[in-house]
Amino acid sequence: AIRGRILKGVVKANKMRRTIIVRRDYLHYISKYNRFEKRHKNLPAHLSPCFRVNEGDLVTLGECRPLSKTVTFNVVDVEAAGGGKK
Repeated sequence: AIRGRILKGVVKANKMRRTIIVRRDYLHYISKYNRFEKRHKNLPAHLSPCFRVNEGDLVTLGECRPLSKTVTFNVVDVEAAGGGKK
C-alpha cells in the first residue's frame, strides 16, 4: 500500500532484480556565501515487473512499508527520458 511521501527522481542504476537506484538532486543553501550548492541522494526503490525502465528515466516513487533493509519506496509511474510516457 502506498502511503506517506511521493517523490520524483532519475533512474541511476537498473542492475538489481526488481530494484532500482533513483538519484534525487536538490540545492542546499549556504547563508555565509548567499549561494546554493548541489547535493544528491541515492534512493533504492522496488520496481514491479510490469514497468520497463532504463537509466535516465524519470520515475515517481511512493512510500510503502519497509521491503528490505534499505528499500521503503515503490515505483508508481515511469516517464521516458525523452518526456513521453512508457
